[in-house]
Amino acid sequence: PPPLSAAALSCRRYVAGGECKSTAKLEGKVAIITGANTGIGKETARDLARRGKVIIACRDMAKAEAAASEIRAETGNQQVIVKKLDLADTKSIREFAEKFLAEEKELHILINNAGVMLCPYSKTADGFEMHLGVNHLGHFLLTFLLLECLKQSAPARIVNVSSLAHHGGRIRFHDLHGEKSYNRGLAYCHSKLANVLFTRELARRLQGNCPGLLSFAIGTKVTANALHPGSVHSELVRHSFVMTWLWKIFSFFLKTPREGAQTSVYCAVAEELDSVTGQYFSDCQPAYVSPRGRDDETAKKLWSVSCELLGIQWD
Repeated sequence: PPPLSAAALSCRRYVAGGECKSTAKLEGKVAIITGANTGIGKETARDLARRGKVIIACRDMAKAEAAASEIRAETGNQQVIVKKLDLADTKSIREFAEKFLAEEKELHILINNAGVMLCPYSKTADGFEMHLGVNHLGHFLLTFLLLECLKQSAPARIVNVSSLAHHGGRIRFHDLHGEKSYNRGLAYCHSKLANVLFTRELARRLQGNCPGLLSFAIGTKVTANALHPGSVHSELVRHSFVMTWLWKIFSFFLKTPREGAQTSVYCAVAEELDSVTGQYFSDCQPAYVSPRGRDDETAKKLWSVSCELLGIQWD
């Protein structure tokens, strides 16, 4: 009956969530999106390619090339470039950054989008637990290596794709790599909390340590914000048979990758966010951060432990 269809339609609209209304052009600007060969990342790249130059940074080059040629054909923008980046290997991250800096003079938007979810226990090439290694440490190192270029290209933006799952996370400093106990759902939550804490501490540092974290990027004119894309129908659950089936059954209540990309695009281009930093967004608006995600002491400790694990000095 019609009332049921109307209810279904309004439920679907609610699930779809916020939409980025900005028509900002990015002419002469350069954006990097990690993991942009599929899902939210691909849809973010598709949108940004209508505005400016996009670099798709991925591990799977065949999938990345296929995504890039589809986006080029659809947008008419030939400036959609594929580069190899394996976030589970610091050598690959360093090589990517080195090549990028040799070829490009500027970087205006860095979207740390790539992620793994619900992996069986495994370690990265450097011996980090896979969720923490890819979702947090890989992006931490990438941002470190590209930060000088972002500062020189300012105003610039760093966008970290986190998740509502950060509410279930904690930073287990005594067992960061899950060697004592491991639960793949919780490992994902911990890594998403790390994204929120990294964003918070990075924003504070980029402001030149000004008091009042959440207002203006007074220091470097480089902002850092995090976001929850929503529950999205994507390949992230491929490691879990049960989740893959649940995703299929409840797909009506999940966002499409295009809907899920809206908040990433919003954080990357919306004019009203020019001087907003250290925030967390969902559905293109500020969202609630868990108390653990607001703990500055944990954020500072995570920063120094991350530097130690990666063998870098980032003051």
